Amino acid sequence: MGICNLSSILFLIILISTTPFDPFTLASSETNLNKNPNLKTISKANDDGESSGIEHVWCVAKNNAEDVNLQAAIDWACGNGGVDCGPIEQNKACYDPTNIQSTASYVFNDYYRKNGQTDESCNFSGVAALSSLDPSYGECKMQFRYVLFY
Repeated sequence: MGICNLSSILFLIILISTTPFDPFTLASSETNLNKNPNLKTISKANDDGESSGIEHVWCVAKNNAEDVNLQAAIDWACGNGGVDCGPIEQNKACYDPTNIQSTASYVFNDYYRKNGQTDESCNFSGVAALSSLDPSYGECKMQFRYVLFY
């Protein structure tokens, strides 16, 4: 085992042991991640010249989604969907009545993380998509999923 492979394994062990949540998911580089054009891959060639890396992924509201559809998805997720919507209430960290995109992104990402982190859990009738762009803002920090590439 080469030094690069050993250091990669040690990095992953440290990463797993210091991550305060459990969204560690293995995926192949063929995963389409909803074919979101905003995805950016962090990659590095290994000793065999193959690409590998780690990417952070969030479920966010699509930029072109209509507000009425976003609000309907928020209402469902905060009700029957079981999302803890306390952080988007007035005077809470993720409360922003002027930006429904940010509010929806918090709700969608929370639902996604709690429901298997699958493509299906980041759809919301087509108004959500997976992204590698961090939607966090101010004090509103959104947790992410790790995706490994080989």
